[in-house]
Amino acid sequence: MMTVPTCCIALLFAFVLFCTEVKALSSNYYDKTCPNAESTITKVVKNAMSNDKTVPAALLRMHFHDCFVRGCDASVLLNSTRSNKAEKDGPPNISLHAFYVIDVVKKQIEDLCPGVVSCADIVALAARDAVALSGGPTWEVPKGRKDGRVSKATETRQLPSPTFSMSQLQQNFAQRGLSLDDLVALSGGHTLGFSHCSSFQNRIHKFNKRHNVDPTLQASFAASLQNICPAHNKVRNAGATMDSTTTLFDNAYYRLLMNGKSLFTSDESLLTNSRTKRLVSKYASSQDDFFKAFANSMIKMSSISGNGQEVRLDCRFVR
Repeated sequence: MMTVPTCCIALLFAFVLFCTEVKALSSNYYDKTCPNAESTITKVVKNAMSNDKTVPAALLRMHFHDCFVRGCDASVLLNSTRSNKAEKDGPPNISLHAFYVIDVVKKQIEDLCPGVVSCADIVALAARDAVALSGGPTWEVPKGRKDGRVSKATETRQLPSPTFSMSQLQQNFAQRGLSLDDLVALSGGHTLGFSHCSSFQNRIHKFNKRHNVDPTLQASFAASLQNICPAHNKVRNAGATMDSTTTLFDNAYYRLLMNGKSLFTSDESLLTNSRTKRLVSKYASSQDDFFKAFANSMIKMSSISGNGQEVRLDCRFVR
């Protein structure tokens, strides 16, 4: 009798969970119950972007951080209580912001269709709109997620770190049913936004015993980062933009990565594997190919199964 390795059983179980969630979600989920939900979200996101250029990066990151902890169940939106420190107050999430955008959307949608549209769906749709309105691709978001009731700051340790190596990234993404191809495509989200010095300090000061600076960094770029982020940095919000077109969703991230101008160790790690390096080169050469891959991987990531059980009336609190 043939025995199946435990690892294969675990992977099969994860795949079944993923497929079940995808099947349960639907692109026309609110067509009859709240037909104006998506247009309402787009309008609010567009308005917020006109007042604050950091909103798109914030909404995209919020969605990513939500899905990677407990699945896409809006647990990242819940406030801490006296007896529980929630995800949004975990170390990797302290810099998350623009929660007010979700609050505004939720209030408007509750006025239209009370108790129908989940906060988890709002986050997924707002992230899509943030990308599209920044010049990136658009895609049909599968809908029908439910909101979770559990949110623990300690579980934010599960989020991929900017200091991760390729093997750590691969394992982290595989645990969520995401492939190496998804890893490279989703990393392109770094085309939007800003990073504080703490996330790349390891590459520009005391890198290792032989080098003070990561030798894979382009020299003048490394020097500019050291200037912004000195070894004993005392400027609280010091940092650098993720690429040269920080408010435009494009493929500049990949071009800069190919030229030794990426911020994170995890970015540079994409060049240490032959398959991921080929994809980085492909997306650096073709923005169309990147956009297609990013949209497909976002659909896949946003369909990671959560344990949601309800539709919250206020995204910050369980019912």
